[in-house]
Amino acid sequence: MFRKLMAAFGAGVEVDTVLSTTHVRPGGLLEGTVRFQGGSSEHRVDAITVDFTAVVEIEQGDNEFRTTYPFMRSQISGPFVLKAGEARSLPFSIPVPWETPLSSIGGHPLPGMRLGVATELALAGALDKGDLDPLYVEPLPEQSHLLTALDRMGFRFKRADLEKGTLQGSMMPFFQEIEYYAAPDWRRHFNELELTFIAGPHSMDVILEADTRGGFLTSSHDVYNRFRVNYGDHPGAVQQALHNGLTAMAHRRGWF
Repeated sequence: MFRKLMAAFGAGVEVDTVLSTTHVRPGGLLEGTVRFQGGSSEHRVDAITVDFTAVVEIEQGDNEFRTTYPFMRSQISGPFVLKAGEARSLPFSIPVPWETPLSSIGGHPLPGMRLGVATELALAGALDKGDLDPLYVEPLPEQSHLLTALDRMGFRFKRADLEKGTLQGSMMPFFQEIEYYAAPDWRRHFNELELTFIAGPHSMDVILEADTRGGFLTSSHDVYNRFRVNYGDHPGAVQQALHNGLTAMAHRRGWF
C-alpha cells in the first residue's frame, strides 16, 4: 500500500508510508517504512506517530452516529532535522493489540467494519495527518474455528459493528459485535446471536448474546453466556465449547 502525504506548511516535505502488508492478525506485527524527502530548506521534525483507528457506533439518547476512533498510538520517531533535499527511510514494526477487532475473514473484508492506519507528522509545531490506509485484521486460528463452527451449524452472518463501551476484562474503549441470524436448530429459541471476542496473549473469552423470541404474554429479552478458549485448542473442542455455551443459555431460559 503506497500513499503520499504533503506537509501542509509550505515546507515542501514529502512523506510516503509503505506498509509491508495490510493483512495482520491480533497479537502480530504491523511492519512498514516511512520515507522522507526534504524540501528546499532544512526543517525540524518533532515526531512521527502511527495511529490505529476504527469507525465506531456511538449512541446518544435516541440518536446514533459513527465516528473515527483512534485506539492505539505508536511514536516511531522522536525529533530530528531533515536537511534540504535529504532522502531518509524509517522502518517500523508495531505490535497489533490482541483485542483489535476483526475486519477481514479469509482475505475478504468483513461487511460493516472499517479499520485503518494513519501516519502523523509533527513539523514546525503543527500536525499533518494523512488519509487512512485500510487495515485488514484476520482471525486468530481459534477465532476461525469458532466462526467456522457457526457456519457449519447453519448460522447466517448478518452484520458486524463496533460499539463504544468497555467490557469486563477488556482494555479497549469499544467492542465488536458479529451478528448472526439463528441457525434452523436454534430458531425456535432465539432470533439472532451476537458474538464478541476478548482476546489476550494466551486465551480469549467468547461472549454470546442471544435475542430471545417473545411470544404471547412473553416479552423478548437477551440472555448471555461467556466462556474461555485456550490457544491451541482442537477445532472440535472449540465447537463443543460453543455448543455448550448455547445450551447453557437455553437452560437458563427454560427452553429445554
